[in-house]
Amino acid sequence: MTNYRAPISDMTAALTVAGMDDIAALPGYEDASDDMVTAILEEAGKLAGGILAPLNAPGDRQGCSISEDGAVTTPDGFPAAYQQFVEGGWNGVPFDPDFGGQGLPLLLGTALFEMWQAANMSFGLCPMLTVGSIELLTHHGSKEQKATWLPKLISGEWTGTMNLTEPQAGSDLAAVRTKATPAPDLGQGIYRIQGGKIFITHGDHDMSANIVHMVLARLSDAPPGIKGISLFIVPKFLLNNAGEPGEHNDLRAVSLEHKLGIHASPTCVMAFGDKGGAIGYLVGEENRGIEYMFTMMNNARLAVGVQGVGIAERATQAAVDYARGRVQGPDPARKTKGAVSIIHMPDVRRMLMTMRALTQAARLITFQTAAELDRAKAHPDESTRATAESRAALLTPIAKAWSTEVGIQVANLGIQVHGGLGFIEETGAAQYLRDARIAAIYEGTNGIQAIDLVGRKLIRDKGAALSALLAEMRATQADLTQVLPDLGPPLGAALDDVEAARAWILENSDPVNMQSAATPFLNLIGLATGGWLLGKLALNAMAGTGGDPAHDTARLTVAGFFLRHLLPATGGHLAAIRAGAGDLMALDEDALTPV
Repeated sequence: MTNYRAPISDMTAALTVAGMDDIAALPGYEDASDDMVTAILEEAGKLAGGILAPLNAPGDRQGCSISEDGAVTTPDGFPAAYQQFVEGGWNGVPFDPDFGGQGLPLLLGTALFEMWQAANMSFGLCPMLTVGSIELLTHHGSKEQKATWLPKLISGEWTGTMNLTEPQAGSDLAAVRTKATPAPDLGQGIYRIQGGKIFITHGDHDMSANIVHMVLARLSDAPPGIKGISLFIVPKFLLNNAGEPGEHNDLRAVSLEHKLGIHASPTCVMAFGDKGGAIGYLVGEENRGIEYMFTMMNNARLAVGVQGVGIAERATQAAVDYARGRVQGPDPARKTKGAVSIIHMPDVRRMLMTMRALTQAARLITFQTAAELDRAKAHPDESTRATAESRAALLTPIAKAWSTEVGIQVANLGIQVHGGLGFIEETGAAQYLRDARIAAIYEGTNGIQAIDLVGRKLIRDKGAALSALLAEMRATQADLTQVLPDLGPPLGAALDDVEAARAWILENSDPVNMQSAATPFLNLIGLATGGWLLGKLALNAMAGTGGDPAHDTARLTVAGFFLRHLLPATGGHLAAIRAGAGDLMALDEDALTPV
């Protein structure tokens, strides 16, 4: 079984394309020098490859367990590894120094997050939800709440969760029934929470001293639907006068879900208030919980996209290593007598090149999204901040959905490269596919991301944000045509397909046609965005910005493969969009199940 090696060279190249140098010049990010970034990536790679990755397969086999009183135990080695993670300060890299963070760019934090997910996705899910909790409280918590909760969440000493889903309320959060009752006897802004939640990642575990649950609940007099939901901080342990975990709150994990993958990540069914009510602290104003939770969810959507990249990278490394060592069949080039390793076979090379090209494209998209969020946060010019915020909003559903589909596709190809051994658990290839599969579902299914992209990010502004992005893409196409003439035309053809798809959707924007076009449009724009960014990567390689001729040559080859072999698929997605909704909706419900 292959261990994980952090792809620092490819990450550094992707950081350059995303504008790391420009980000490091923004106010507050001056410490992110080239030397600092390199040192952080190298040290993170040691933790990921040396500590987290070796726990991945054993953790998958052992899984988590739960006691009768709801205490969850994670696999052997996980608590100790998490303490190393905390002691190294890794959780606080992109957060406010006023609360113990290091104040470095989210772009750098995203590169680190990819390492955690690639090395051990089950482990990486714990800090992922903590990061979302930090973002939520940073934007919406009171001064007192920030002072109370942020330092320990940023350090990682305490972890966070997101409690949205209920058995009857999956993506439709308007159906949330968990209730909150004011508790004036306990103080202003304090409530008793009663209800149940499902699918709660790391809802209980033994890795941190406290778990800070972010819980959606409804007051008895709240308006119906999504507008009547509030958000509460509900800690596992209430804090004593010294601000340390004390009495156990009235909540517990009832059971653990039995899942296809991520076995070392406890996915809990949670019960709140079995003994009268769990103590919860209102965040912000009543009935604005969905608005606040979307801050956490948007952060998590980018993070989930990075999970797709991480799994794809891990699967690619494993497949390449296997293909190097698996000797079978004659040399198709007739350069060598006797059997050669399968990495010499054109069809295996097609799979490996597809895996590598898709992985790098998805990495570039997620890094670019993080860079726009850094600009939106820190750029001194208000207009530039607004433009970056709009660009980040456009890219986020692409980063989440397209990158997680890449994770599944690449992990699936990894099994195929391994052949029959890929279907055997001992090689590890199957785990990557099992783990990757959830990422297309949670934090809003990929279908929901596609509808968001088309409904909110395209139709709502009549394509203005996309037009601005296309203008930059066209500029890259022009540069490619000048420097690498064979790469300009395929990018140009893909951009033509994007423009044609945009025009069709804006002309056919009724709900049925819009939703039928959403997924093929997301697939189309994901390919085009990946092609654009790989084109920029190729231009940097031609200029020798990577400092390593061998790596620059490899990047040129990967970019050329993507643009010539994979990018033409945009035409198929355009055809699907133009086909409309007729075929999708033609059969009645009974006819969908043949008898």
